[in-house]
Amino acid sequence: MKVYYDKDADLARFEGRTVGVIGYGSQGHAHALNLKDSGVKVLVGLRPGSSSRAKAEAEGLRVLSVSDVAAEADIVMLTLPDETMGEIFESDVAEHLKQGRYLGLAHGFNIHFGCIHPPEGVNVFMVAPKGPGHIVRALYKKGQGVPALVAVDRDPSGDTLETALAYAKGIGAGRSGIIETSFREETETDLFGEQAVLCGGLTALMQAGFETLVDAGYAPEMAYFECIHEMKLIIDFIYEGGISNMRYTISNTAQYGDLTRGPRVVDEQVKSEMRKILSEIQTGEFAREWLLETRSGKPVFNALTRQGEEHPLEAVGRQLRSLMPFLSEGKLVDRSRN
Repeated sequence: MKVYYDKDADLARFEGRTVGVIGYGSQGHAHALNLKDSGVKVLVGLRPGSSSRAKAEAEGLRVLSVSDVAAEADIVMLTLPDETMGEIFESDVAEHLKQGRYLGLAHGFNIHFGCIHPPEGVNVFMVAPKGPGHIVRALYKKGQGVPALVAVDRDPSGDTLETALAYAKGIGAGRSGIIETSFREETETDLFGEQAVLCGGLTALMQAGFETLVDAGYAPEMAYFECIHEMKLIIDFIYEGGISNMRYTISNTAQYGDLTRGPRVVDEQVKSEMRKILSEIQTGEFAREWLLETRSGKPVFNALTRQGEEHPLEAVGRQLRSLMPFLSEGKLVDRSRN
């Protein structure tokens, strides 16, 4: 595994060049602001009527249409949602990418699954931070950085990796490590992690634990504290020093329960289902399903999202968090600004 740091990247590659960040969501706002603070000339490309325009302009960023940014920028970075990137690329970006220009992506989905086809002669790279954009921005402001994955798909100019490393340095990734990989590896492992562990697996496990305790007659508040609130405490220990570090901090009783009961919850049947999920990702089945869901107006996505928002644990959580106002101090996600 090849890992690069700030010393291996040169921001001078952006002298006399403009970087255009298309999109201003979680990743887009972090990329644009971090690059700007790193001394890079940045443009933000947004579609007409975007609610993000005022947020970006309030941060001192120059905002243009997507097509105007694609025409003016030397390096175009796509931070758009996976499900809309292909359409926007074809309608507003592709025709402006001339030979020798650079196209960057913050996630490999659209290249790996063939949703976009860059013109011949265009350099194509990926810089994918291993964390949500709000963390990318927050750590940068602290002088730290989120590690990022870097990959090159096309390199007609012969310096695409160096340009990608400079970009990664500009958003702060070189402070902690820039790991070289491929579009395929980043895309498939990222989707699997999100679905089976980080988002899908974790939230389903927490919800199931909450429901089990409440169904057994325990107070919802107790169930929330034990199965949701304390999750952060455990994850922080793991984040800091691995699973062994977490086990060092908990009681012997908790550790024995962890070692003997955990494998009963996540057993071979669960692993078998994980393998099925990975296969769906590798074959493109998930990508096709998600794109079809989007084209149909996201009926399943919207229904399941509403169902989750209406779950009793959300109401209990709001009530308990109101008793702990310190949780909102310096919050990472401020929907009025990012």
